[in-house]
Amino acid sequence: MIVTKNLKWKHVLFYTWKSLLYFLCLSICVYILHVEFGYEFLSIPFNAVATLSTALAIYLGFKNNSAYDRWWEARKIWGLLVNYSRAWGREVLNFAITTNKEEEPELKAWKKKVIYRHIAFVHALRVFLRIRHAYNKISSEIIEDSNRYEDIDDFVSKEEYLDFIKKENPPNYLLLLQTEDLKYAYKRGWLSDYRFVKLDETLTQFNNHQGMSERIKNTPLPRPYSFFSRVFVYLHGTLVPFAFIEELGWLNIPLSLIINFIFLALDQIGERTEDPFENRMDDTPLTAISITIEGNLKEMMGDPNMPKKAKQIEGVVL
Repeated sequence: MIVTKNLKWKHVLFYTWKSLLYFLCLSICVYILHVEFGYEFLSIPFNAVATLSTALAIYLGFKNNSAYDRWWEARKIWGLLVNYSRAWGREVLNFAITTNKEEEPELKAWKKKVIYRHIAFVHALRVFLRIRHAYNKISSEIIEDSNRYEDIDDFVSKEEYLDFIKKENPPNYLLLLQTEDLKYAYKRGWLSDYRFVKLDETLTQFNNHQGMSERIKNTPLPRPYSFFSRVFVYLHGTLVPFAFIEELGWLNIPLSLIINFIFLALDQIGERTEDPFENRMDDTPLTAISITIEGNLKEMMGDPNMPKKAKQIEGVVL
């Protein structure tokens, strides 16, 4: 996610330079053919392009609103995951109790296991949503991000990890293990009926968060929106130089480039935000949120080995 107010132009040009180069070459060619060679027929009425510009602006505005809704929903889902993760830590620490002092070491170990397994679930869900995008290009550099299932190795047992990596849906497997441990605590008498149900309800919320994230991940914005917006932007951009050449002459070149850049930027805004789990610079910062959850739960456990906060790299937090 971009967190700085001012975008770096090298980031902007990284995604638009090829299109801008096409429009620049086209404008220059139109100018040379019309002015230098006298091809006066290379001109179209300004009103025709103005009408197309209005229609395209409305279309791109609708697409960008839809894309932003998807991005904001993803952020709300992971915001709720933060809240329920803190609730999970609080409930495990305070709901599971025993009056037998001999059981206290075992109960303490159980609490640590289920809380740390939840940290593993959060990191696993992040990787599960990003697994096909292990790196992110920004300008000419590659920003590496830790999107590997090995990240959870410190939070589960070796046996659980070996079973975990074989599953088609690893995060869901961890939730299943959590349920089994709740059942074990209930049988040992560490959880009453009510407290067992409350903890299970919190686990169900984690299922909901995963399911909602998978829905966004697996159901892209209808592809005709993306396809035709790109077609319309290029069609409009191709016609713009022909609309101004008669009146502006060489000034048609920079003016056409500016107009086309505006519509390219509008198209790219929607294109970059419609899929919020692709590990790109505009996406929901899953790594930073996962580290926040890990730090909060470790603090609850009194663990001094706090994770390093996610760093800003050129104004971007992943």
